[in-house]
Amino acid sequence: MFIAIVQIPMAKRPRDAAVEAAAKSAPTYTALGARGLLKKYYLNGDAGGGGIYLWESETAARAWYTPGWAKRMEAAFGATPTVTYYDNHVVVDNEAGKVRVDGQDT
Repeated sequence: MFIAIVQIPMAKRPRDAAVEAAAKSAPTYTALGARGLLKKYYLNGDAGGGGIYLWESETAARAWYTPGWAKRMEAAFGATPTVTYYDNHVVVDNEAGKVRVDGQDT
């Protein structure tokens, strides 16, 4: 699994506004399942907005975060997003009661 964290410097939104914006954009990210997006967690906090994205691979993630994407985000939010990439080898999944290494239960 591969993780991308997108941060957009912007004011924290009230809860209802954050949920409304997420619901509006969710179909875009649902469709990205066919391109390797496993999950997206929407962020809304004092440090700004953005998301935590879990991708099948680094290739899939980097294919999405193009210069054109950055320009669209800047136009939508009035700020330049930053994307930080991470390899993810180990997951502690307390909901499932499992620890996974490279996708395999240990």
